[in-house]
Amino acid sequence: MRSLTYRSLFVLFTVALVGFVSFGTFADGVIIPDHPEYGWLTIVYHRVHVEIRDGVVTTHVDQLFRNDTHRDSEGRYVFPLPPGALVSSFSMWVDGEALEGRILTATEAREIYEDYVRRAIDPALLEYIGRDTLAARIYPIPAGGERRIEIVYTELLQADQGVYRYRYPLDTERFSAQPLEHVKITVDLETKSPLRAVYSPTHGLTVNRVDEHSATAVHEDNYILPSIDFLLYYSVYPEQMGMTLLTYRAGDDDGYFLLILTPQVKSDTNAVISKDLALILDQSGSMSGEKIEQAKQALIFILGNLNPEDRFAVIAFSDIAEAFNETLMPVTAESIGSAINWVERIEAGGGTNIDQALTLGFSMFEESERARFLVFLTDGEATVGEMDTLRIVEHATAANDTSARLFTFGVGYNVNTVLLDRLAQENRGTTAYVQKGENLEVILSSFYSKIASPVLSDPQIDIPAIEAYDSYPRVLPDVFRGSQLLLVGRYHNSGGTAIELTGDVEGESLAYTYQRSFPEVSLDASFLPRLWAGRKIASLLDQIRFYGESDELIDEVIRLSKLYGIITPYTSFLVDESKGYSAEEMADALGAAAAPAVGAQAVKGSASLRTLAGGETVQPVWESVRVVDDRTYFMQDGVWADSTYTDQETIDIVAYSGAHFDLASVVPWIAPHLALGDEVIIRVGEVYVRICETGLEQLTEDVIGLLNK
Repeated sequence: MRSLTYRSLFVLFTVALVGFVSFGTFADGVIIPDHPEYGWLTIVYHRVHVEIRDGVVTTHVDQLFRNDTHRDSEGRYVFPLPPGALVSSFSMWVDGEALEGRILTATEAREIYEDYVRRAIDPALLEYIGRDTLAARIYPIPAGGERRIEIVYTELLQADQGVYRYRYPLDTERFSAQPLEHVKITVDLETKSPLRAVYSPTHGLTVNRVDEHSATAVHEDNYILPSIDFLLYYSVYPEQMGMTLLTYRAGDDDGYFLLILTPQVKSDTNAVISKDLALILDQSGSMSGEKIEQAKQALIFILGNLNPEDRFAVIAFSDIAEAFNETLMPVTAESIGSAINWVERIEAGGGTNIDQALTLGFSMFEESERARFLVFLTDGEATVGEMDTLRIVEHATAANDTSARLFTFGVGYNVNTVLLDRLAQENRGTTAYVQKGENLEVILSSFYSKIASPVLSDPQIDIPAIEAYDSYPRVLPDVFRGSQLLLVGRYHNSGGTAIELTGDVEGESLAYTYQRSFPEVSLDASFLPRLWAGRKIASLLDQIRFYGESDELIDEVIRLSKLYGIITPYTSFLVDESKGYSAEEMADALGAAAAPAVGAQAVKGSASLRTLAGGETVQPVWESVRVVDDRTYFMQDGVWADSTYTDQETIDIVAYSGAHFDLASVVPWIAPHLALGDEVIIRVGEVYVRICETGLEQLTEDVIGLLNK
């Protein structure tokens, strides 16, 4: 009997995407205590306001520290500065007296960091080495006392092919005694040239585009330990359809690219495409109560926000499917009012005839130059009529002879996730799940706001001079006003090239051409390998769910998961040391049956896959995995080991010795990797360095030569 199944691993996979630990490159301002044995102060809140005017960026930092220890605490406040930053303001007031801060050179700051590391036997601050630092002496803070610190600094960003990159150090996980009560980053953007992409690979953003030249972006969270720096990319281009290119390529490996397609906010020449919209609502008995009321309010919201040139249909189904009208209706005050009255009279009761509802919905559409969308909402499995998943998908796809897009919504945990996901995939749509405690009305209304204004159908991207491959999504979705389309992939050769974008607008073919460069070496966007790997793994896992397991697919999932540090149902046990799985259990896991199609774990797992496949941010990692720049580390027998390390020979260096600290000078990029822990194995070129209890205490000329090779 198998004791560890794919089902249990799918639980681990879902948890891994919800509760996680990640690792950034730099940390933000902290107070280094004089007595590390007493512990860190608590950072109560961290608020950042960023004002961007083209490439000039002014950052205002506001932090509140609290002494939660039972004794007075004093130390030194340090804030590692971005290269070239100019501090215009620093303030901290104690009993009416302003404290003075001064800028330390990288050499002066290094002495402070190394002194703390030696005293605390903690390598965390090694990542600060090599940077200029703002520092101020902190007078004793009484137990329970607070200190508020504000900093304003300015830096000048340089555009690369029209793309700006802003980084704010937000990694505070190791430097706060308690989770932060509030974290907020507000970015105020204004550019002279038209503003296109506004994108963060690290943090979810709420972006409000004010006009063609300005936008605001906000990230906010409560009671968390921030564990990764905040990255923001924004681009400026004059084109009607903005095309932003980010690349990453190191060494001899093929590169990674990310294309971000951003339509104009408002444009007479970039008009909204008229659409036909069919709304299908499950009114079976299981939808009774709050669910049916929220769904009805969401439908009423959509009906009230249709564009004047749109046409619509509304269908409700239980044992049978019934339409508000036999054909698509034009948007008029009378038709909308009648439809809303019809929706308000819908009551829950009966079974769930999914097959008939979808067939009726697709029959509403006709060949035309309009965009065609079908929105399907259900909270259960098929219980009436055709109930076989594969045949329902076949029937729906055959009925969709006008190539309408199908967007499926699963409500609760009794839906058939394989059915909904395959329906959406086969019909070029997406799936969303409304889980317990979430508001259906808010989620459905928000979704409609995103697809309300299509501007380009059937987009295709061609990069003729570059050998681009393995890109995701495999089929590009339609482009909507106010949204961004992301295409991530690999590339082999380098150089300048034309990028050709084609698509349809109400039957008329449009083409856009962009000149961009795929560099031979590009190191800034180090998040791209994991973003690409996450999307590829999601595609492979969907193939397994839909069509069954194969050794080839499973082996590739495991290889990518281990290389890039992305948790999957097949590799969760590799990084969960606390479970103590036996070799037999782990072998059983690889041959386990496919994940369940129905139930809480099926819904959570499918939702996690949708996030992995289509999310704009890089997948977070959990406690036994760390990611630094483009490297992944696994905890193995108390050692943080590079994911490429198997059992190669290592250069052993004694922790906290002169050789340990000198590494940061000999290998400039290594400091944040050293900060992982007391024992770590790091790949440096063709050799591996092990920080441990025995080994070299001083670097020899031969070793320095190997490290610089």
